[in-house]
Amino acid sequence: MRPIYTIYIVAGLALSFSIRAETVPRDFDFLQMKRGGQLFQQHCAACHGKQAEGAANWQRPGPEGKNQPPALNGSAHTWHHPRSVLMDVIKNGTQRIGGSMPPWKDKLSDKQIHDIIAWFQAKWSDEIYAAWHRIEQDETKR
Repeated sequence: MRPIYTIYIVAGLALSFSIRAETVPRDFDFLQMKRGGQLFQQHCAACHGKQAEGAANWQRPGPEGKNQPPALNGSAHTWHHPRSVLMDVIKNGTQRIGGSMPPWKDKLSDKQIHDIIAWFQAKWSDEIYAAWHRIEQDETKR
């Protein structure tokens, strides 16, 4: 009987270690996330949803053939982009590349945009955040 329990314990510890090895500390604090949430509700939620879930059917083009506001909660492609790209899209919008998002550079400061990003990143799972962090690290090495 003992060997079976030992196997379960060892397997459980290995699984626990592999999950923890993927956990990356978030690079924002509670107050930044709180500010970001307020700003998101004020400026972004009308299009991206109150919980950053995106427009209904965001995966399909809208009536004008343009991409609809995607989910920012980790269930769409946002996490594939380093912070510099996220900042650029928020600051300059997507209208210049055929999208619908207006530029926010005249309404939001860089600090406010960082806060908004922190808020929606807080919704990402540890696995998604760790994957984004690797992308961010690769980008900063360039």
